[in-house]
Amino acid sequence: MGTSEAVLHVLSGDVPQFLSSDMCSSNSDLVFYSKCHIKSVKKKGSRCLPSLKCSSMLGCQIGSYRCKRLGGGLHGNTAIDRLTLLRCKCQQAESASGVDTGEGNGAWFVDNAKKLNLNGSMNSEDILEFKTVEQLKRENEVSMSNCKVGTGTNAIFTGGVDSVEDEAWELLRASMVYYCGSPVGTIAANDPTSSNVLNYDQVFIRDFIPSGIAFLLKGEYDIVRNFILHTLQLQSWEKTMDCHSPGQGLMPASFKVRTVPLDGDDSATEVLDPDFGEAAIGRVAPVDSGLWWIILLRAYGKCSDDLSVQERVDVQTGIKMILRLCLADGFDMFPTLLVTDGSCMIDRRMGIHGHPLEIQALFYSALLCAREMLTPGDGSADLIRALNNRLVALSFHIREYYWIDMRKLNEIYRYKTEEYSYDAVNKFNIYPDQISPWLVEWMPNKGGYLIGNLQPAHMDFRFFSLGNLWAVVSGLATIDQSHAILDLIEAKWADLVAEMPFKICYPALEGQEWQLITGCDPKNTPWSYHNAGSWPTLLWQLTVACMKMNRPEIAAKAVSVAEKRISKDKWPEYYDTKKARFIGKQSRLFQTWSIAGFLVAKLLLADPNAVKILTTEEDSELVNAFSCMISANPRRKRGPKRSKQTYIV
Repeated sequence: MGTSEAVLHVLSGDVPQFLSSDMCSSNSDLVFYSKCHIKSVKKKGSRCLPSLKCSSMLGCQIGSYRCKRLGGGLHGNTAIDRLTLLRCKCQQAESASGVDTGEGNGAWFVDNAKKLNLNGSMNSEDILEFKTVEQLKRENEVSMSNCKVGTGTNAIFTGGVDSVEDEAWELLRASMVYYCGSPVGTIAANDPTSSNVLNYDQVFIRDFIPSGIAFLLKGEYDIVRNFILHTLQLQSWEKTMDCHSPGQGLMPASFKVRTVPLDGDDSATEVLDPDFGEAAIGRVAPVDSGLWWIILLRAYGKCSDDLSVQERVDVQTGIKMILRLCLADGFDMFPTLLVTDGSCMIDRRMGIHGHPLEIQALFYSALLCAREMLTPGDGSADLIRALNNRLVALSFHIREYYWIDMRKLNEIYRYKTEEYSYDAVNKFNIYPDQISPWLVEWMPNKGGYLIGNLQPAHMDFRFFSLGNLWAVVSGLATIDQSHAILDLIEAKWADLVAEMPFKICYPALEGQEWQLITGCDPKNTPWSYHNAGSWPTLLWQLTVACMKMNRPEIAAKAVSVAEKRISKDKWPEYYDTKKARFIGKQSRLFQTWSIAGFLVAKLLLADPNAVKILTTEEDSELVNAFSCMISANPRRKRGPKRSKQTYIV
């Protein structure tokens, strides 16, 4: 897919405010050709909005999509109408590169493709190539070639046209947002039935991740590259609420492309307007945005073979800024990240403040990805050393104290309390009465999971799906724990999947507990929204976890459940009720990450090797360090470090 290119100048300052090189260029060219220049526009009080003004805007041409940018909204006339875009006549370029893959779980699909009806989505005009024309005509035949990830040729399921996937791709492309003629992301939802847009017309960092993965697997790299570089540009913007600014390195929760008039000129220019939490409900900063950005950056490099992006000086600086913000010393005694309620996918008050599992799993994954991408040089050695130390401590902490199964549950049931000792077994002074009756009945004999949160005298025993699934993907959970998590999902299928995958958490907060923890939130009523609602977008994380553990049949079964009704229901944001029978009472239709999550699941099932762009494995050093911590007794007494040096008096 071609993109426009713009000439940028770097503004001076302590931290980079703009990208020092191409932000609209393709993967294959780092030179800019069109006449664009920097313009600063005063907006929202004292905050300056650096903007890109394209001098060729008056000579625009109609593209295949249209974006009504005046007024700041992206609207569609019908559910799947194509949006057309006023695109700048900028230099076009091509990108086509990928990651070599070998043979993986392909044999399973050869035997089961007919039964599961896993047809590929290789039927649009954007397909790079097909192996042979004859393959398209054969029914129920699977071709697993050793081509590159994302080129659209890895696995061609030729059982016919999959109309659900066709519709999903059409909707995903219709949600694309353009900035200076180049695609930079996808809006959160494009619901023609809703008159109140709120912020669903913005590009959310976390929401774009499944969209970005889908485009990568499809071989369309430019939109992901542009997204990565433009959000990096926003990282350095001034962000203030009530005269207070957060630490450097914070990524925005979302951004919007706005068209603003120029002073003393009849023309207008486009600007990116980010939200760091100043306008969010609850005014909570998005802790997970920077972590997801690092994960997507690594996936882009692995899928496209374009390592030039992650090796850029400004990108390396952005990675380091995020790491320093996360690794900063504080008052906490634990290696886990301490965050407020609502700082991740669950962005409303749900009692997850403290050390929620979702943040820890993403944190661990981002640390591994960052270590892989950091280039050696001045200032990196100390950061890498701190990163490695944190990885060891974090993995030990989560595996040792967050894990729960029937054996561990019985151990907690017999805990002694009020232990004042360096050798205490009940380190966090957990009271056995915290074990709820639902958990005793719900915990299967085979299987287990990582609890949702751990704080002094408090264990949140709720099952949080994203945290557990990404613990499997990132390797935060051990191999045995990862299989046990999938065993639990199979055992509790009726609760976690039911009629639409996947419960965001289980069980729901009800009665007085719901009143106290959520503050009587009318949107988070029991079995709705974040309070144990069912979210189709979680399908892609489930698929990644299953593919990594070589258990694709679980993901395939969940995809088949979703495929029965998600298109008929118009791709809702979430489902309500205990069994996910109703579309959510405030659910947006044509939710982009519901669409993208479904597509990613289908693409990964069709090409098992592609999962490697997202998964991380422990290295031998980390495993050895973890083993040493176990053998050295984690309950050892406190004392000064003994010097191994011998002194002669």
